[in-house]
Formats: sequence, C-alpha cells, structure tokens
Amino acid sequence: MASGMCASIVMLMTLVPAGGHMVSTTDCYRKTRMFIENFLPKMGISVTVIDPADVDGLEAALNKNKVSLFFTESPTNPFLRCVDIERVSKLCHSKGALVCIDGTFATPLNQKALALGADLVLHSATKFIGGHNDVLAGCISGPEKLITEIRTLHHILGGTLNPNAAYLIIRGMKTLHLRVQQQNSTALRMVQVLEAHPRVRRVYYPGLPSHPEHEIAKQQMTGFGGVVSFEVDGDLMTTIKFVDALKIPYIATSFGGCESMVDQPAIMSYWDLSQAERRKYGIEDNLVRFSFGVEDFEDLKADVLQALETI
Repeated sequence: MASGMCASIVMLMTLVPAGGHMVSTTDCYRKTRMFIENFLPKMGISVTVIDPADVDGLEAALNKNKVSLFFTESPTNPFLRCVDIERVSKLCHSKGALVCIDGTFATPLNQKALALGADLVLHSATKFIGGHNDVLAGCISGPEKLITEIRTLHHILGGTLNPNAAYLIIRGMKTLHLRVQQQNSTALRMVQVLEAHPRVRRVYYPGLPSHPEHEIAKQQMTGFGGVVSFEVDGDLMTTIKFVDALKIPYIATSFGGCESMVDQPAIMSYWDLSQAERRKYGIEDNLVRFSFGVEDFEDLKADVLQALETI
C-alpha cells in the first residue's frame, strides 16, 4: 500500500466492525493512536488500551467485550516494549479475536510474528524494508482469506503504491539482510556504551537485560533492531544541545535507513502537545530516539560520545 498508515487504517476498518471493540497498547506510533482515539469512535468502535506486558488486562478485555482485534506494535514506538506474541495470540484466538502485529521496528528478519501465532503482520515499508529514506510504502501479510478482505477495501479507498515506489521497495529488499545485520550489531554495541555513560539516565532497547521484556525479546527475536531510545541527563534545551552537536545522523522523524537519524520527540513528533500532555504518553523533554544506520560503528560511537560531552 501507499504507506504504513494506509496499511494500518485499511486493516482496522476491514477487521473491526461498526460498533465493535478492539484492544491496543499504551505505547505506539502517534498517528496510529490518533486514528484509534479520534476516528474509530465516530464509527461506534470502542477501544481498550493496555500496557504491552499486561496479559491480565488483555484477558479482562476479552472477557468483558466482544473483541474483534488485538493490534499492537512489537517492539513499540518509541519505548521498544515487546508483546509475548505467542501467548497473546493463543489467548485472543480462544476468545475469537484476531491478532495483528506491527513489526516495523523488528523487521521481517528479526521477528516472525506469523510463525509465533499472529494472524497478520504489518510493516511500514518506508523504514527498514525500503531502507534508503526515499520511499513511502506499507504492507500486510497473512492468510489469503483475511488479506482478500483487506485488499477489497484497499481497492475501494485507493491507497495504491505507485510503480516507481514498488521498484524502490524491491531494490531495498535486496540488501535488507545486510543492512539489518549491521544495524542490529551497531545498536547492541551502542546501548552498552550509552547505559554506562554518566550523562545518560535511561536506555530503552529490548537487547538490554534492563529492558522489562528482555526475556520475551530473546525468545521471539533473532536480533533487536537498529532503533534505540534513551533519556539524556538534562532538560529540553540540554537535549536540543546534544542533538545539535551530533555530526553524523540526520535530524528527522523516520528510521530504518542506511543513514543514521535522530529524533527528539518532545519537539518533533509530539511538538503540538503541552509538556503535561506529552508526559501522559511517557514522552519526557530529554527523550531521544536514535536510528542507527550502516555507518562504521567507531565513527558513530565517537560522534555520540563527543555530543554527550557538550552537555
């Protein structure tokens, strides 16, 4: 489809009937949250929002409501929380609910959501699959029956991928395994540097033992991805100073490309919310999301360390 959000919206509109109920998670891509919170209620669709690790909350929602769909990211954006896909799939299926996992952060190489029991897996192909920060696309994979239903609405709404974008996605996929191997390696080495640094308060990455779902991630992921979120020791302006001092990454909100990218959500993805509103979603002023590209590890390490020394 034409974008990751196009894929998410068409999937949700197909699988959750008017007046129905779905379950989602607290941490997720902001535009997905906005659609779920602001647009689905117009169709009479109600939503239960749970913590990604709250299996009891999921079970309670399934028992209380006629749930059509559990839709979440794993890992989530931007805190990289992980859902036990096998466990939640068995639970949802026992209650007649479908499971769709947005695996954009994981990539199809690091995590096989369908093999773990999910009904559908969705990707913003704009990110790792395209891999060069130059194309918008989305994709959904799953059994023919469900995909046929989704495709029917997709053809009605018209979010079609243009031929040149399709070509760029095919080109990007040829190097996906090479890029992801490098990004996995760089991110895993960098989080150890970051977690040990006195100017970093907290690091969010499923490959770290300090991550709340580290054990789940180890079981269902073969690599932990190239995106890392962390909080620097400082306020909004200190964090701006750190980001501005970086020389290698582009300052941009996307991720998954060959070039590293850095994003300060408080003034970028969540710029239009007050500090109090941002904090409701856990977005502190000092949060940084870093997407590591395929540059040399030592170059990236030196750049991050010199930028931390400026604050």
